[in-house]
Amino acid sequence: MFNSSEYPKPLDESRFNSWLEQGRASKIAYAYLLIIWDELEQEYYPNYVEDRTGIQGYEKYGYSPSQELLVAAYDLYSESRVG
Repeated sequence: MFNSSEYPKPLDESRFNSWLEQGRASKIAYAYLLIIWDELEQEYYPNYVEDRTGIQGYEKYGYSPSQELLVAAYDLYSESRVG
């Protein structure tokens, strides 16, 4: 995933799938998986939110000098990308 020059580096699809499974298995009723890029660590990590308002707390990748940048958001159950 993210195999283009628009993204800092690729993300292994099996890792992404494990993040989806972890979010679904949580006792907290998460609805979305956020893929976050950490500029300092140079690594992706997951964040889970319960509703769309949780997505608004992140700057989009490429648009901010922030350390943590939102690369993509996915619905945990339909696996569709949220715009």
